[in-house]
Amino acid sequence: MTTATTGTTAAKGAVGTAHTRVEGRDKVTGAARYAGEIPFAELAHGWLVLSTVARGRIRSVETAPVLGMPGVLTVLHHHNAPRVETDFVGMLGVPPDQTCAVFQHDRVPHFGWPVALVVAETSEQAREAAEALVVHYEEEPHDVTFSGEHPDAYPLDSHMPAVAEKGDLEAELAASSVVLDAEYTTPEEHHNPMEPHAATARWDGGRLEVVDSNQGATWVVGELAKLFSLDPASVRVRSEHVGGGFGSKGVRAHQVAAVMAATVLQRPVRVVLTRRQMFSLVGYRSPTTQRIRLGAHADGRLRALEHRSLSLTSTVHEFIEPAAGVARVMYDADAHHTANRVVRLDVPTPTWMRAPGEAPGSFALEAALDELAEKCGIDPIELRLRNEPEKGPVSGLPFSSRNLRACFREGARRFGWAERDPRPGQRRDGRWLLGTGTAAASFGVGVGPSTAVVTAQADGTFTVRIAAADIGTGARTALTLVAADALEVTPDRVRVRIGDSDFGPAMIAGGSMGTRSWAWAVMAAAGELRERLALGADIPPEGITVRSDTTAAIGALAQKERHSFGAQFAEVAVDTTTGEVRVRRMLGMFAAGRIVNPLTARNQFLGGMIWGISMALHEEAVRDRASGGHVGADLAGYHVATHADVPLIEADWVDDPDPDDPVGIKGIGEIGIVGASAAIANAVWHATGVRHRNLPIRPDRVLLADTGARDA
Repeated sequence: MTTATTGTTAAKGAVGTAHTRVEGRDKVTGAARYAGEIPFAELAHGWLVLSTVARGRIRSVETAPVLGMPGVLTVLHHHNAPRVETDFVGMLGVPPDQTCAVFQHDRVPHFGWPVALVVAETSEQAREAAEALVVHYEEEPHDVTFSGEHPDAYPLDSHMPAVAEKGDLEAELAASSVVLDAEYTTPEEHHNPMEPHAATARWDGGRLEVVDSNQGATWVVGELAKLFSLDPASVRVRSEHVGGGFGSKGVRAHQVAAVMAATVLQRPVRVVLTRRQMFSLVGYRSPTTQRIRLGAHADGRLRALEHRSLSLTSTVHEFIEPAAGVARVMYDADAHHTANRVVRLDVPTPTWMRAPGEAPGSFALEAALDELAEKCGIDPIELRLRNEPEKGPVSGLPFSSRNLRACFREGARRFGWAERDPRPGQRRDGRWLLGTGTAAASFGVGVGPSTAVVTAQADGTFTVRIAAADIGTGARTALTLVAADALEVTPDRVRVRIGDSDFGPAMIAGGSMGTRSWAWAVMAAAGELRERLALGADIPPEGITVRSDTTAAIGALAQKERHSFGAQFAEVAVDTTTGEVRVRRMLGMFAAGRIVNPLTARNQFLGGMIWGISMALHEEAVRDRASGGHVGADLAGYHVATHADVPLIEADWVDDPDPDDPVGIKGIGEIGIVGASAAIANAVWHATGVRHRNLPIRPDRVLLADTGARDA
């Protein structure tokens, strides 16, 4: 046995110091294996067959010719697939998307609906057979057209009430010195993480094991157990390395299909989605149409604020993009009305996508604030500061902290905002018109119960086990630093293992809640372990282990408005001859809690801001009304920002620790994209004098505006 030592060799303050990713070497050398490349003995491969009609019924599936093809083991469809249970509420408090309940009936609710799974000895054989499978349909008329006025739209609650109203809106608008009434639109957008969705399922001694790429092993275990009527203890999900998720990597059709096939064949089965299939099966950001009405005094102080948003959902599952929710946090008014509505169409179900609600909602709200500033003749930053609320505009709750003023002041100083001529169209660089814009950002701070296990080893090292998911954020490294500080040792003495449901329940990597939730659990377990070791405990060969559960501590949190905040700045160049818009530089200043690892944190902020460039100028998924499917469902047809589109871009933060969090963490994963597209759109107005209320700001829209359509 060995006597433990901790603080005597500790390097105090690992949290807050830049640290390269602890798994970085494995990733760049290829040693880190992802869900679609881990070997299994007797592995079979499944290939999904998707519908080619947007609405109707399956009349027949001609399996006989395919079953005779080389290597084909089985074809699963609605006549022979195992039955699943869908009448339940999952970990996130919502029923499952029925798209994941594959092969349960003959209905086809949208283009790209899973109608069969072909399983073969090799991936190539499965694909060839899947492409040869003939499916006959009874086609029905479909509707995929999304517009701002739809008679079937209705309000839908999500994690917030659909409608929130206070005050007499019409009276305050009538009494206002300055009124703005404008409509803004954002298009359908897709996640497209670098690593496609993949899962391998197998039965091992009566226990279901799934090796998967997901954003939460606990989440996937719970959903699969309920779907297949299993004891959660008999399901294990592992997801050690994940190549991006952005909200899309929950429980999807491919995992369920893999479990079905493994059950039927009693051998491991892997299903990997193609990029084209991901456009139909893993969710996306719904398009939105948003109407904003603002009424203000002559000095810019708001009297009335109305933000109404419409998004779409499928006919099989309700999901809403709560774009109007951001207004409930950012600005107050005597009359404050917000509403989120949805319409059902014959389309796949949308889902969470980086800053769900806030990303499209901030575009409309922050563009509208910029328009109001112009009408009032007030600097856009000053207008926002004059409308800073003292408490939650709708909730009435105090803010845990709100350092937006500091973000704007420091951001304006670094960006050179004071030298800005407020008049549009005044700066030129050769053929380019130049302009600058700004926008505010916020994203909610949440935390979920988690369990962590920390073990002191006899060799003086420590192992942390937690079912966290590092989807590229650097969470594994952040938790290493948190654990090192809690144990009062150097980070090199800590090993963090994640992505295994056997480590106990843990919060998902989503909603900017992951690191905050997991760090809380790690702090609790490590703190207790350190106290035990401080008493001179002997460490046996198997080590000393402490397990934490933060459920009670999190449940005792006082009710407050908890948010990260930020100020976005952008400079653009616009060529009105070609319609090209170039972002020349961006700056984001954030108040987002205590920063655990500045190196990976800055990457997160920059990644979000770059996505804001993509959102403002490039991304737009278009549906063909005739077929109901996408036009260009691939990364050739769906444009995203590339290296050539990324300018001089900087991100930094002000000191802003959360006093109610044991580490001071808030959350940084999503706020980087919030407000970024609005800052760019506002800069385009400053360059050209033309407002663009519809994203993306494509060259044709710039040219159309330049020829006389002043509100493109």
